[in-house]
Amino acid sequence: MQSREAVVSPSQPLISLRHVARSYRRGPSEVHALDGTTLQIEAGRFVAIMGPSGSGKSTLLNLISGIDRPTRGEVVVGGLRLDHLSEDALARWRARHVGLVFQFFNLMPVLSARENVELPLLLFRLSRGERRERAELALRIAGLEDRMEHKPGALSGGEQQRVAVARALVTDPDLIVADEPTGDLDAGGAEVVLSLLRSLRQEMGKTVVMVTHDPRAMRFVDQVFHIDKGRLLHGEEAARAGRALESALGIRVPTQPRGADPTPTREGA
Repeated sequence: MQSREAVVSPSQPLISLRHVARSYRRGPSEVHALDGTTLQIEAGRFVAIMGPSGSGKSTLLNLISGIDRPTRGEVVVGGLRLDHLSEDALARWRARHVGLVFQFFNLMPVLSARENVELPLLLFRLSRGERRERAELALRIAGLEDRMEHKPGALSGGEQQRVAVARALVTDPDLIVADEPTGDLDAGGAEVVLSLLRSLRQEMGKTVVMVTHDPRAMRFVDQVFHIDKGRLLHGEEAARAGRALESALGIRVPTQPRGADPTPTREGA
């Protein structure tokens, strides 16, 4: 399985959000999940989005992956304005370009690991043999070549999450989005899943965007964005959040892309 050519120029970010807001109605009240967020993520990066519960992390991830739409603002992924697409066009784009990983695995308990990984391929015109071949390749990449015929109940939590990563990978998407992928795992399982996600970025050039509370993730990602109360933090606010995290963890928190020029790449909201 090889990564396809980027759908944007190497000089352009894969993901670009400009002044994005997302509001919801909750009874008589309006909830502002995001408020004026501006964000850029380069292709081929492993990025973490961190913040307290209710800060807007998952809403931001849903906008990037085309699951949700902004109330206002621009969401551009791969040079395409997602907020301008019809529901059908957005669903087709998502199936082709995005792999989804969830906290609680979302595997079908009556299906084997291989059959679970094959499910996204049912949307494509592939023979049964082609689906099987691609699913087995994705499972080998995830280190599960000896667990392909096991059902989820016979797998550990870490193995189930690696099946979920293989399922996200099987369509060869440009973008992998992961919502708390280690939130239900023990320390060993979390380390293996984070290593796998990093390898997708390093060896296959995938862009990985992850929402997480897991401090272990800081050793694996290229960049951390901080969000609080629906606002993406920039400048000194982001620096303070990074220093607080570094103080708590005793490790460096990567706020800029590793190997990049230190000039900030993110615009203010």
